[in-house]
Parts: sequence; structure tokens; C-alpha cells
Amino acid sequence: MTRAIILVLDSVGIGSAPDAALYGDEGADTVGHIAEACARGAADRDGLRRGGLCLPHLSQLGLGEACRLATGRVPPGLGAKSHPRGRYGCAVETSKGKDTPSGHWELAGVPVPFEWGYFPRTRPCFPPDLVAELCRRADVSGILGNCHASGTAIIAELGEEHMRTGRPICYTSADSVFQIAAHEESFGLERLYRMCEVARPLVDPLCIGRVIARPFVGTSSKDFLRTGNRRDYAVPPPAPTLLDRATQHGRDVVTVGKIADIFAHSGTGRVLKANGNVALFDRTLEGLASLADGGLLVTNFIDFDTIHGHRRDAAGYADALETFDARLPQLEAALDAGDLVVMTADHGCDPTWAGTDHTREQVPILAFGPSVTAGPIGRRSTFADVAATISAHLGLPPMLVGTPF
Repeated sequence: MTRAIILVLDSVGIGSAPDAALYGDEGADTVGHIAEACARGAADRDGLRRGGLCLPHLSQLGLGEACRLATGRVPPGLGAKSHPRGRYGCAVETSKGKDTPSGHWELAGVPVPFEWGYFPRTRPCFPPDLVAELCRRADVSGILGNCHASGTAIIAELGEEHMRTGRPICYTSADSVFQIAAHEESFGLERLYRMCEVARPLVDPLCIGRVIARPFVGTSSKDFLRTGNRRDYAVPPPAPTLLDRATQHGRDVVTVGKIADIFAHSGTGRVLKANGNVALFDRTLEGLASLADGGLLVTNFIDFDTIHGHRRDAAGYADALETFDARLPQLEAALDAGDLVVMTADHGCDPTWAGTDHTREQVPILAFGPSVTAGPIGRRSTFADVAATISAHLGLPPMLVGTPF
């Protein structure tokens, strides 16, 4: 049996990319800085965390050595006790920017050939005619926010006014996004989705990558909480991806988490949704159990980025990595003889870095399976080498970009 599994550890970067200075990210290193913070006790938090970062399974698969390839050093605690038992390396992104679609599409064999549009760091930041047309079509009296902001912070700041006035909270970030936050009950979840559907074509002329619905619940700024009903409305990839190729050739495709949204539901097969990394791992095992011979499964593990990276929570990020690491034996036990797993990331989100945005970083590539030969694959010149490798493993036609490892 020959199947392929791609696990995208959202934002788990391993050192600044060669062009990171263009993005203000020279020196960023998500995994390295988390490990260093843990080693010196800087990630201790209210007595909930003590000691260095402990990732025995990821380390034995070669994470520390992948970091060495990217930065020249192995982060504290990530050295393997023996030679890594997987194939390991790092990859550099060729797409512009450091946003989610760019990273995922390139991993799937389609680098982004154009510049995304972004909103200026002004207040207000959205064009007046865009706001006016959105309000008219969505039948709202106005919007709140209209600025760059952290999602949790702006909901805490404006959530009560939103509930009082019925005006949705619209904001953006350093990514190419137009985000709309609204209360699931007082505003309505389906109404929020419809408003995002209205906004999608309005931002297309500006080349905005995603419109994101950010629902939340609670009664006041003290207890507002974003829910798992987030929905991303992305533009479709500019060319057929690995997922499209697999679908076109009749292969079983399973996508877990927000993968279907990122790829605008093109070639994404059976979609398994879940809220949080633990549930996403459960659904990955569920999808793998039913994945047919020759099939492809792709999962995005979102918590690293959304819950910890953007909130600059190094301790929580470390805990999330350790929780994920502890479950890897379950995944390995579920593999069949010909299966190939590739673990990687889409960008960085260094929790020790300034601001709350993604960081332009290299990503790890850890490939393993019962029949995979261990050893280094070096620094890959594009994320697309992942798609090229998976395509070759599944016997699909070669992708237009990328070299199998």
C-alpha cells in the first residue's frame, strides 16, 4: 500500500529566510528561540512550565539537524541521541510574502507568481468606497475597527460596542487579509458568513488573499472567546496543485482542518473539520484509517500559529509542540508499509519577535515511514519539493515546479 500524508505545522519555522531582511524578520527563529527561552527559564509561566523544550520524537526524526541546516546550530534540547531515523532538511520559500496561502500553495507545487495586496498601516486602513459598498450589500450601518490589529485584542476592545451597535469588527494584519469578527449569537454565525461572502469579490481587485470570518462568544471583554467556527474565503490557487492532480487521477483525497478553505475547496476531497490541535490529530488518524491505497491526506495544525505564535506566547507554543510530539507514536503505529509522511510548515511566527505577525522563515522537512531511508536532504530551494516528492511517491505525473528528494 502506497499512501502519502502531509502534516503542516502552522508557523513552525526554523530560522530566518535568506530574504528575511526585506520583511523586517532577519534573525527570527521560531523553534530556536522557543527552545532557548525554555532553556533559560524565560518561558516559565505562572508555575505551569519548567525546564527545557522536550521533543524526543521530532528530534529523532531530525528536527534538530534540520535546524542546523537552516541556522548552523541545533537548538537546546533538540539534539538526537542517535542518528536521525527519518529524512530531514529545510526549505526556502520562493513565493512573495509570508502568508498562509503562499506557503501552502507552494508546498502543493504552486508558488505564488504575483504580489499580494495589503492594506496600509493607517487608521482607517480600508478604502472608503470598499467600506461603503460592503455596508450597503451586507445591510449594516457601519463597521468598527478599520485598522491593523491582533484579533483577540480588537475583540476585547470593541466586542461590547459591536454587540451594542450591531456593527461588525473589520481589521487586517501584515498578511493579505480582510477579517470580520462578529458575535455568534447577537450578530449571527450565518450572517457573518454571508457578509464574508459579500466581501470576497469586493477585495478581489485589491488582490487580497483571504477574507476571514472570526466568530466569537461571551458577554463582555472579560470573557470573549473566539470559536472554532472560523472560515477562510481564499482566492483559488493560480494553477493546479498536488491536491488537484491527485483528484484528477481518481485518488482518494482527505483534507483536515482549514486546508479546504486555504485551497478554495479545489481538489480537497473529503473534508474533516476540528477545533484545536488535539482534535485535529484525532481527525488525522480517523482520515488515515479510511484513506485508500494511493491516497493523499493533508492536515494543518493551526494552534501553533493562531493560539501561540500571534499571541507571542512562547510557553504555550512550547507546550503545544510537546503535546504534538507525544502523539507521533500513534501516527507511526497507524502507517502501512508503503506510507510516506512529510512534516513541514508554511512560514514562521516567532513568539519572541516584535509585533504579532508571521515571520519570514525557512521551514523543516521531516520525511518518514516504514520504508523510508534515513538521511539528510539538505536545504531545498523551494517548498515545492514537497509536492514533487509526494507526486513521485504516489506515481502521479511530475509537478511543473520542484525536485523530488
